[in-house]
Amino acid sequence: MSATRRTAWPALMAGAVLLIAAGTARANVALTQLSTDPFTNSGSQHATEVEPDTYSFGSTIVSAFQVGRFSDGGASDIGWATSIDSGSTWSHGFLPGLTQWEGGGSFQRVSDASVAYDAAHGVWMISSIPITSSVTVPSVVVSRSTDGLTWSNPVTVTTFADAALDKNWTVCDDGATSPFYGHCYTEFDDNGDLNRIYMSTSTDGGLTWGTPQRTANNATGIGGQPVVQPNGTVVVPIDNANETSLLSFTSTNGGASWSATTTITSIRSHTEAGNLRSGPLPSAEIDGSGVVYVTWSDCRFRSGCKSNDLVFSTSGNGTSWSTVTRVPIDATNSAVDHFVPGLAVDKSTSGASAHLGLTYYYYPVSKCSASTCQLDVGFVSSPDGGASWTAPTQLAGPMNLSWLPSTTQGVMVGDYISTSYAAGTAHGSFEVAFAPSGGVFNQATYTPASGLLRSLTPSAGTGTLTPAGLDRPVPGARSDHPAPAAPLTSH
Repeated sequence: MSATRRTAWPALMAGAVLLIAAGTARANVALTQLSTDPFTNSGSQHATEVEPDTYSFGSTIVSAFQVGRFSDGGASDIGWATSIDSGSTWSHGFLPGLTQWEGGGSFQRVSDASVAYDAAHGVWMISSIPITSSVTVPSVVVSRSTDGLTWSNPVTVTTFADAALDKNWTVCDDGATSPFYGHCYTEFDDNGDLNRIYMSTSTDGGLTWGTPQRTANNATGIGGQPVVQPNGTVVVPIDNANETSLLSFTSTNGGASWSATTTITSIRSHTEAGNLRSGPLPSAEIDGSGVVYVTWSDCRFRSGCKSNDLVFSTSGNGTSWSTVTRVPIDATNSAVDHFVPGLAVDKSTSGASAHLGLTYYYYPVSKCSASTCQLDVGFVSSPDGGASWTAPTQLAGPMNLSWLPSTTQGVMVGDYISTSYAAGTAHGSFEVAFAPSGGVFNQATYTPASGLLRSLTPSAGTGTLTPAGLDRPVPGARSDHPAPAAPLTSH
């Protein structure tokens, strides 16, 4: 394996904390900057980082994200940031062998980072989708590491001719008692075929991958996030192709076959103001007993669908799901709009004592414009499996939308963000922007400097709530490939 631009951050961390404290007067938590865009290639919007994912195992946390965003799709490379001491200190770098800008790669761009860990083989993985100069996205690849600090050149998961692959997500079966311990699964869709859903399986630490398989009902969808139960059952919550329903499907035989999709619920989504790229993609996690949690943004509890809550549903088998419940961050008649959630569940906890952490973006006032919207980052947690929640904590903001890089689907912090637990503490990974200087952006990946403490005193419980207001339909799928034959669009 080869390392590229690996840098330790002890000196920069202190500066980043001071920068955040001075730059966001309303923020309550000091932040650590995890990375910054070092690239100077033409075409990208520098300095930008977008769309982080994280995964934790033991005392190690790995975050991965796009670096140097192109307005019409993809980025200059995938960056990574790793802590081997439960978030106290971080190292960072950029994946080798992907793009020509980093060096050693042949691709022009790359997108959609997802992090996983294979405990059976002792391998970290970051899956991504490289974008070629011929304007197609034919491959899903995986970069591997045995320590989260030194990364290999990419291994191909799959290559489709004349396809437009999108929204990959990788997970591994880390349950030592599972009959499929050491199986890893990558979900993705083919936007060129109506967002057809595929799954591919590896049993050798991501070195080789099986032929991609469809669901039993040949389903379409976008944004799947597979999780694995202790008994080896894989559960994949995913939006339908138009993001108007939340679906799930499963495998009980180690990825040999996949069930038909079942509908968890319809989605009622408010479109965020200000031309912000966002939508109701799911964020899924699992507790120590195998209960699956999935959260997304939804306006069903808001009169007139004027703003979104964050809501969630749970399942013990991936087939039967609980009634949709709102996270009571604020009152249903408030003006606050919540979106782009990143959910974490502490896998050392379960059931009525499961610890949940939820990082998200929000507008304090939903009704705003591109020039007046104020973008913030928030966090809430639950000590009891979502029965009650803490009062919200503001992590960053306010940010002006003009500080964010543009895409063909609006200005962007990411279609998803992420939170992971290590040593009982939640660690969010998210993008924070400051005012551009000299025509260069100032958007990078951050995390709370000391993580976020366990839940303290919960606010009022979720209670029983009745859906209110009108369903505001989503006007078509928010895909990274709006038209199969379109030139390089917005991965």
